[in-house]
Amino acid sequence: MELAEQLVDAWRINARLALYLLEAVPDGALATKVQKSKSVAGHLGHTHNVRLMWLKAAAPDLHEGLSKVEGDGDREALAAALTASGEAIAILLVRGIAEGRVKGFKPHPAAFLGYLVAHEAFHRAQAELALRQAGLPLDDRVAYGLWEWGVR
Repeated sequence: MELAEQLVDAWRINARLALYLLEAVPDGALATKVQKSKSVAGHLGHTHNVRLMWLKAAAPDLHEGLSKVEGDGDREALAAALTASGEAIAILLVRGIAEGRVKGFKPHPAAFLGYLVAHEAFHRAQAELALRQAGLPLDDRVAYGLWEWGVR
């Protein structure tokens, strides 16, 4: 697999982790939050919305037809939004790698990928922490599964 394909594959694995986490959240727990923070759904919605921010700035054609997630949203709406924005970002990465840049981001597409993964990992961790502090910790299989990139 070429390096460009590996980078896009790494993005797709990361994007699937948001969906993996979303599936594992217990029914009724999407609104769970800690004081002065986003809810579990809010963290996942924010992830989608930041993807849209980058799409709007770097590739408006990929932003068309996508809309922000407002409020906590429901599981199905979040899954659909995350799936759509995840694939649009994959296309943006393919273009950016081919062109050697992502419009509006420095220094290069590989760093853009790193930025996105770091941002999304932070919000997955915040969502997991909110669940844990509310007495609804993720099952160990899921918590460790978030680190198993080779099978996601």
